Amino acid sequence: MPVSQSDLRFKRILLKLSGESLMGDRNSGINPPTLKDIASDIQSAHRVGAQIGIVIGGGNIFRGIKSSEYSIGRVTADYMGMLATVINALALREVLSATGTPASAMTALAIDRAVEPFDRNRALKHLDQGRIVIFAGGTGNPFFTTDTAATLRATEINAQVILKATQVDGVYDRDPVTEPGAKLFRKISYDQVLRDRLAVIDLTAISMAMDQQIPIVVFNIGKRGNIKKIVSGQSVGTLIAGEGDER
Repeated sequence: MPVSQSDLRFKRILLKLSGESLMGDRNSGINPPTLKDIASDIQSAHRVGAQIGIVIGGGNIFRGIKSSEYSIGRVTADYMGMLATVINALALREVLSATGTPASAMTALAIDRAVEPFDRNRALKHLDQGRIVIFAGGTGNPFFTTDTAATLRATEINAQVILKATQVDGVYDRDPVTEPGAKLFRKISYDQVLRDRLAVIDLTAISMAMDQQIPIVVFNIGKRGNIKKIVSGQSVGTLIAGEGDER
């Protein structure tokens, strides 16, 4: 049965994509088939009426946290990482646009000739007009992760939920890659994530989401169709929310 916008559980979402999610089976950079698969999943959710903002990382190109290996200072390295997110945002925008989905890229860094500067009112207008908006450049400041940028942008665009795309099925009590018996949580509170310091999302981002009461769904981006399932109300991955929140 077709899904209409009135049936959607979440009508406006903020999708957090890591740069690593674009690599596919490569060690770095962008794998074109993987990028196209992710774009197709985003389009499926967009076609049923979801308004979609995306914050994209840059770890497939450069990770500031490893900058000491290159004798690069942290501030410079963080700006390099922000520039990497712009490359990814432009790539995703072009793939979406080439396949018939209107998309705009905005950045917190001033690169006017290549990409539109971030402006909240313009971003809201883009969303209202049916465009997917890709936010690059993190927060525009060093020392803040793109997870924190995702929570900030979600707050600014009045998103109903943050979808945190990962390579695993959700939040576990232990690392599921190294611990085969790790337990998957279907729902967990912000407080427990903070208390147990679960390494699924930056703790500053969790604190901000808790303050703003924005739920987070952590899911596996490698399983096709998950984005549409989540916006349509199907139970996918792990819901991070307040203790009494039954969303």
